[in-house]
Amino acid sequence: MTGSVGPKDFRRIVLGLDGAVEGSHMGHPDFRANNRIFATLHPNLKWGMVKLTPPQQERFVREYPDVFVPEPGAWGRAGSTAVQLATVDEDVLGEALTLAWQNNLNDAAARGKKAGNRRH
Repeated sequence: MTGSVGPKDFRRIVLGLDGAVEGSHMGHPDFRANNRIFATLHPNLKWGMVKLTPPQQERFVREYPDVFVPEPGAWGRAGSTAVQLATVDEDVLGEALTLAWQNNLNDAAARGKKAGNRRH
């Protein structure tokens, strides 16, 4: 796979997703939908992060080992996945970002259902 995506490309792709907004978290850009982070740019702007499910992460790491790696520690074990911008193809990045965005929407819907099922 060949590719090279810069921070501007990352922003363009992620902000093209419905409801995605850019913010800042701990000194670096983050991207949220439903007030929850689903992607970030690392401070060095050479790496990004997408919040995948562990099975999704496993697939991307297996299929693109020179591009995707789990983030360190518990975040990585939960699916947070670093993506090297210099080596990622724009289509592959778009797929990963779309999955992270969809995961975010699915989590928000699940949280809403749980809140609606509470007895008062």
